[in-house]
Amino acid sequence: MAGEIPDLVAHARTGTGKGAARQSRRNGMVPGVVYGGGAEPMAIELPFNDLLAKLRAGRFRAQLWNLKVEGQEDVRVICRDVQRHVVKDLPTHVDLMRLRRTSLVNLYIPVEFINEDKAPGIKKGGVLTVVRAEVELRVTAGDIPEKITVDMSGLEIGDTVTISSVTLPEGAKPTIDRDFVIANLQAPSGLRSAGSDDDEDDAAEATEVEATPTEE
Repeated sequence: MAGEIPDLVAHARTGTGKGAARQSRRNGMVPGVVYGGGAEPMAIELPFNDLLAKLRAGRFRAQLWNLKVEGQEDVRVICRDVQRHVVKDLPTHVDLMRLRRTSLVNLYIPVEFINEDKAPGIKKGGVLTVVRAEVELRVTAGDIPEKITVDMSGLEIGDTVTISSVTLPEGAKPTIDRDFVIANLQAPSGLRSAGSDDDEDDAAEATEVEATPTEE
């Protein structure tokens, strides 16, 4: 079920206000605050280089973190805001929110495809086109799935995998309220070029529907 939650190491920060924040930055740290979860806000600071690497890796704000602060119990947090320098675009302040195990949170969960060797369409030369390598789900903080599994057994050329055809972990729900496409099994390029105009029209229509913004 739940995958390992990565650590986010921080230090308790003494003092608040602009002066203390500037001093933190001079020391090679990024000031921040942890709030929510039924506890008092706590001023923290994170090593600049470590935070910058995590930000550049992507999805920092969509990831659940295990916050480790010396002298404090570990707590699960999610980033709610990263303030940046207006010119250098480097992080200057971070807001983190504590989560209880029962808290609901939106996270991107990776998609894994299995049993490709059992897909007749693959054996005929079909090509799997992945539209979404990860799907945003609303899950409880205490029961985060490690991945979503798509079983390709029986898939033929022209078949489409949508979110409704996938078994989601118990309690997890997509954040998008429509039956969106995760992947499809297409014919080899040579066969596609020889297909009918109707097939091309259908593919174009499917692409257009997938690209339509969702009203939430």
